[in-house]
Amino acid sequence: MLQFANDVEAANALHQKYTELRAEIGKTIVGQDAVVDAVLISIFSNGHSLLIGLPGLAKTLLIKTISEVLDLKFSRIQFTPDLMPSDITGSEILDEKREFKFIRGPIFANIILADEINRTPPKTQAALLEAMQEKAITTAGKLHLLEEPFFVLATQNPIEQEGTYPLPEAQLDRFMFNVLLDYPSFEEEINIVKNTTGNKTVQLNKILHASEILQFQQLVRRVPVADNVLNYAVNLVSKTRPNTPLAGKMANEYLEFGAGPRGGQFLLLGAKCHALIKGKYSPDIEDVKAVAKNVLRHRLIRNFKAEAEGVSNEKIIESFL
Repeated sequence: MLQFANDVEAANALHQKYTELRAEIGKTIVGQDAVVDAVLISIFSNGHSLLIGLPGLAKTLLIKTISEVLDLKFSRIQFTPDLMPSDITGSEILDEKREFKFIRGPIFANIILADEINRTPPKTQAALLEAMQEKAITTAGKLHLLEEPFFVLATQNPIEQEGTYPLPEAQLDRFMFNVLLDYPSFEEEINIVKNTTGNKTVQLNKILHASEILQFQQLVRRVPVADNVLNYAVNLVSKTRPNTPLAGKMANEYLEFGAGPRGGQFLLLGAKCHALIKGKYSPDIEDVKAVAKNVLRHRLIRNFKAEAEGVSNEKIIESFL
């Protein structure tokens, strides 16, 4: 465990560790800077992230790389239509002494890669999402606590939706961030192809341990926030709620439902952490704006008019910003 004289010293240490993490992750992941930032912010904020991108954009590789540079127990769950809740949480078996014994499932790890979470039925999705919320599972009437830190980094493929089970809005709301991955630039793709078609092997170093991550999570909570920044964040969330006193014009026109209070909580936590990793000691309005799209895009439910006119959640959020 790291020892700090005060929170300023701890904030400087977080900024330094973030710089080291980015350099280490960059040995394997080319580009995707905003995505890496978003995942690290969600980890330091004790939140979960949903990564959405086309096949081959290194979603799984990114999560595995992050798990390697963090000295944490990692578990990958490939979600399929026949996956059962007990395949995730674990189950009780009758041992040779004719006594029931609980066999832990892959959920008992620090970082969970939930690969293609929308390919498994709602019953199995719910088992994972309960663990995300409660940091515990219940089997045969017994409560089993999950070891902290605990993060779920889930991936989704935006194409081939046939035979998938979209996450309900209430379950989507448990993810702090919804992060979109885009194609790399031409120069980045040159480097990707060059680095992955030879016999070069990369050795990644461990940068952070579990106890240090828990320390930094507590630090993020202690970061002071000015009243004008707090008001801006809450006002931004309020603008997304149609037919309310503070509703924005685009909300009334194109939204069925807006973000709930959890959106405001994650907006402020994300802004605090964004400020720290950028070397600041308190967030400003720009930090709120920096995390707004990732926090809000999966919390806005568009109406028929928005669907018909092709108005995206991105465009609606930009109008509020």
